[in-house]
Amino acid sequence: MNLINETKLFFKKFDHLDIPALIDLSTSIGWDYDRNEITTMMNSGKIYGHKNEEGKIVSSAAIIEYSSKLASIGMVIVRQDYRGMGLGRKATQKCLDSMLCSKTAMLIATEEGKPLYEKMGFKSIDTVHKFLCDHYEPLVKNSNLHRNIKPIGEEDIPQLIHLDTEAFGDNRKTFLINRLKQSKEAIVVKSPDGKNIGYGMSISGPIHLILGPIVALDSETASVIIDQLARNHHGKLRIDVPSGHEVFMSHLKKCGFLQVSQPPIMIKNGDHLPLRNNTLYGIAAQAFG
Repeated sequence: MNLINETKLFFKKFDHLDIPALIDLSTSIGWDYDRNEITTMMNSGKIYGHKNEEGKIVSSAAIIEYSSKLASIGMVIVRQDYRGMGLGRKATQKCLDSMLCSKTAMLIATEEGKPLYEKMGFKSIDTVHKFLCDHYEPLVKNSNLHRNIKPIGEEDIPQLIHLDTEAFGDNRKTFLINRLKQSKEAIVVKSPDGKNIGYGMSISGPIHLILGPIVALDSETASVIIDQLARNHHGKLRIDVPSGHEVFMSHLKKCGFLQVSQPPIMIKNGDHLPLRNNTLYGIAAQAFG
């Protein structure tokens, strides 16, 4: 039985001064959110939750609203000592209440969180495939695609946003610009006539180098993007791949990646995600969809 007095908890929208306490909350349950990731989340969306009398953050939930169709919910965390009080549900509900009712809300659930989300009206529609790698083995040989890889420049942004919108199903310009600022490396693949046919970013985290988002017109281009981002990294890697890319996932396994889980994608206020063109090979992170 939880004896903590809920009347001594304070609900609020967090700001940048709360980032150290949010990092501590994440660490308390073994998650690895860092300052850069939470800053991108705040600059792209909103984070709500509870504080106790001592000012310690004991719950959180974040929402990132994209242009017109979709919002993504993530970073739903409740400190162990405060579980069983409905704090995660209240923070998540605040995220839902803050968005335009015409949008579909999506999240990628943990096993522990799935029953809560089902009670709140979310339903599972698909899965993502979480891959980790301790030592990357490059298999992609130099090709014309390698010669057409460039760092993303200001002039590439309009085409990049168009590529991403077709892949993701909604325009997420604000988030992409914030993610670019956060990235360790951000590259674009160009066709011989100068059009962008794919792009990718790597994000440095406390444990893993995150590969994503990855958007490409085909699996070969996606594999070359991964190779460019991963081949000079000495450390752990992570990528979360949407369903439907079996050839690409087979390639990842040959390069040393191991699939460790397949968490469900859940949505509310809709029957399916906005239309996508099957060119999203790596999501940005589970919190961003």
